[in-house]
Amino acid sequence: MIKPILNTAEIGDIVRTTRKEQNLRQDELAGASGVGLRFIVDLEAGKPTAQIGKVLQVLQALGCAVEIQLPGERMR
Repeated sequence: MIKPILNTAEIGDIVRTTRKEQNLRQDELAGASGVGLRFIVDLEAGKPTAQIGKVLQVLQALGCAVEIQLPGERMR
């Protein structure tokens, strides 16, 4: 499913929902993605200053992919 993301809270919701669907605790996801527990807590809370590189690590560990829609392109 492709989901448009409009803010950091929506990324946090996706991370939390996907983590729970995979029966992972926050500390397990932190270990699997190479980030700290505090980062996962902040990310799921929608912290707007989260480091993009770490966000991508977490999303990859969950099996999520990030796509950028360029101006003028249509959503699939």
